[in-house]
Amino acid sequence: MKKVLILIIFLTLLCALAACSQESNTSTAKEKAQQTDEKQESQTNTIEITDASGQKLTFEEAPTSIATLDSGVLDILQALDANLTGRPTSSGPAATKNDKITEIGNPHQPNFELIAKVNPEVLVVPISFKQYEDKMKQQGIQLVYTKANSIEDIQDSIHTFGTLLGKEKSAKKINQSISDKIDKIKNSDAPNARTLLVYGAPGTYLAALPSSLSGDLLEKAGGKNIAADFPKEEKFPQYASISPEKIIKKNPEIIMLITHGDPEGVKQAFQKEMNQNATWKNLDAVKNDRVIVLPSHLFGSNPGTKVAEALQIMQENLTEAN
Repeated sequence: MKKVLILIIFLTLLCALAACSQESNTSTAKEKAQQTDEKQESQTNTIEITDASGQKLTFEEAPTSIATLDSGVLDILQALDANLTGRPTSSGPAATKNDKITEIGNPHQPNFELIAKVNPEVLVVPISFKQYEDKMKQQGIQLVYTKANSIEDIQDSIHTFGTLLGKEKSAKKINQSISDKIDKIKNSDAPNARTLLVYGAPGTYLAALPSSLSGDLLEKAGGKNIAADFPKEEKFPQYASISPEKIIKKNPEIIMLITHGDPEGVKQAFQKEMNQNATWKNLDAVKNDRVIVLPSHLFGSNPGTKVAEALQIMQENLTEAN
């Protein structure tokens, strides 16, 4: 009887131990499953983008502060409600939208002291800024490169920043609005006028090529870029030196002037050049007073979300000059 009792007690303890072991295994399995879910969720929330330079960047979360040296990028980031800590030093409409944001210079003259002061997590810059990449990394600032040589480039930037900021829906809505406006403009009639796009600065005149933003806009607006086969400048591959012989031969019907600032000053200087230089005097565009100064905030720099407006103005000028 005593042996039977001992056996019963032993079996009871064995069952209890087995139950505890099973419960422990179940708990461990649940913990592992939870950890796996958390890891997968973390991986799902990771933000991955590819910028204009081709570099692939990964962020654990959307940056809480961002700055830029480009007025068009500023316009895009403001449209996406980003937390901006630094903006380009500029007089353009996008730059003055919020004058409480610290000015940090421009791509040609960055103010490194102020960039360090605002200390953004991300600084959006053109590819030409690569020479300062190591300097920024030492300060813990991640560079994101951008370009705006076509409408497609600008829409790619909007998509990229939407992904970076977790504002994909807003970015998609902005891009759809731009695409709808562009489709209407491209489908309307416009004269295929022979056009010379001149980028003007004091003492310097260059012809904008189709690979530039203004060249892309001209093509989509229905104009014909007479400088399409001009050899590109080594330092400015979207532009070409103005060849008097080729210009006379191709005889533009319209000349459009592009400038970063002081459009009237550039126009007066260019008109003086035309009056003194026989290259220009006999061109159809000059004889018929079809020399147009394009708005600097839309053509002198990246127009950002207003790129469709720039295309509209380009086409209107082609039509009115006809």
